[in-house]
Amino acid sequence: MSIPVREFDAVVIGAGGAGMRAALQISEQGLSCALLSKVFPTRSHTVSAQGGITVALGNAHEDHWEQHMYDTVKGSDYIGDQDAIEYMCKNGPESVIELEKMGLPFSRFDNGTIYQRPFGGQSKNFGGEQAARTAAAADRTGHALLHTLYQQNIKHKTTVFSEWYALDLVKNEDGVVLGCTALCMETGEVCYFKSKATILATGGAGRIYASTTNAHINTGDGVGMALRAGVPMQDMEMWQFHPTGIAGAGVLVTEGCRGEGGYLLNKDGERFMERYAPNAKDLAGRDVVARSMMIEIREGRGCDGPWGPHIKLKLDHLGKETLESRLPGVCELSRTFAHVDPVKEPIPVIPTCHYMMGGVPTQVSGQAIKQDESGADVEVQGLFACGEIASVSVHGANRLGGNSLLDLVVFGRATGLHLGETLAKQAEATPATEADIERSLERYNRWENSTEGEDPAQIRKDLQQCMQNNFSVFREGDAMAKGLEELKVIRERLKNAHLADKSTEFNTQRIECLELENLMETAYATAVAANYRTESRGAHARFDFPDRDDAQWLCHSVYNPETEAMAKRDVNMEPIHRDAFPPKARTY
Repeated sequence: MSIPVREFDAVVIGAGGAGMRAALQISEQGLSCALLSKVFPTRSHTVSAQGGITVALGNAHEDHWEQHMYDTVKGSDYIGDQDAIEYMCKNGPESVIELEKMGLPFSRFDNGTIYQRPFGGQSKNFGGEQAARTAAAADRTGHALLHTLYQQNIKHKTTVFSEWYALDLVKNEDGVVLGCTALCMETGEVCYFKSKATILATGGAGRIYASTTNAHINTGDGVGMALRAGVPMQDMEMWQFHPTGIAGAGVLVTEGCRGEGGYLLNKDGERFMERYAPNAKDLAGRDVVARSMMIEIREGRGCDGPWGPHIKLKLDHLGKETLESRLPGVCELSRTFAHVDPVKEPIPVIPTCHYMMGGVPTQVSGQAIKQDESGADVEVQGLFACGEIASVSVHGANRLGGNSLLDLVVFGRATGLHLGETLAKQAEATPATEADIERSLERYNRWENSTEGEDPAQIRKDLQQCMQNNFSVFREGDAMAKGLEELKVIRERLKNAHLADKSTEFNTQRIECLELENLMETAYATAVAANYRTESRGAHARFDFPDRDDAQWLCHSVYNPETEAMAKRDVNMEPIHRDAFPPKARTY
């Protein structure tokens, strides 16, 4: 074979919360597991999750997983799959107690139980008063989670490949996924990682937008790999814009600020969320708060500043002691990026791209699925996904704060458990041929062989600006159609782009070129899906179709990369252990 081969029972691509939780479960069961990450695992983007992990522990008040499930279904604007939401909420407490036993240093109430704070969209007793359900380690919960999981993976002898960049999936002639090719960033070596199961845990792709809370590594690598392998994407029009990114910088300011008692003000000093969400106010669903902020700005009530119109997040009334103990990271980020001390004055914030609700359609076990010609679900053999890259779908059209970290640990664990039970019984697949492996190296070789063409950095900027201008908080048909045409032109330009630096060791330009192709795939799928859904639901808000249309659109949208066509897929409305929550008007 032309390139070296490394063989494992399972290969996990991505070492954030989902990838490390899946790898840990696989390794604990005695299977060999490779964990590939383009950054050192504790630098994965989960590290920036601040506010906490939402779970019905009942430490702040009496609580139950069914109440958590109700809020999550409502938050999803009723296109979250209720079997998956039930699984997540029901298994959440056990998964979080496991983390506590691993040593995750949660903040505590005075009685020693795990501290829980209020977050948006949470209620007591199925729509009653505000609940406090989000377990937190100050405002550095993601940081604590990653370090805990990394230590456990080392303990259980997961084989970690840091600074290895996954290129593409390898499939055999039957379409079974048999691992991936990957590039060692340190040496430039390319390897084939052969495996019985390949788990995508590559996180989100917020870098398709010009303004995002996402790190530079969030480039949709898993989305690109899956699409090039012919795997469909689900609900790609659903992108969450977090209400509080620091104006001008895009850096996340956790919803925990509002959970601790902070609130939003317009230029008149008015607490305007009282008009839009009279009950929940600043702790309404994120899509509701983000739209309300943008309406205030559009109608001239935004605050002026060097970074443009924005909204103020007021925290100073909470007092220095509370801020420094409960929100130390926010204080640090605000002083660094906004040049504002939140102990003394409000933080300038604006809605900023934050989270990808769509992704690879999967079962609760992490098994990737697609639709056959009759529209029935069929498994993509050998391929699994968990975390933000997966659309299982627990978030539907809008994710509730704190449910992301729960999604990571519950479905990372579920994927690992499933593989522990099934891999040993799995029939041997036809091995990948040399031609199969070469096919997965085509785009890598294209960049290596390029001799002239356009600068990829400019193409990336144009792509991000196109998405920001046409597919943001509010959308409109003509603008989205124009945006899709722009993306088609950008996609053609990308075919003629040029990698100037061909050096092998830590060549960041090569990685950025490969990432750009994944950004392009992700942005294009998003644009096609956004044009397809002719209603407003959750994060997908259209001026030309302002109402939710359950008769036509109480469904998932599915993008087929082979035909670039869209299709509908039924939402699972059948939980196993309780009655379903039927769709109704979503008010806060």
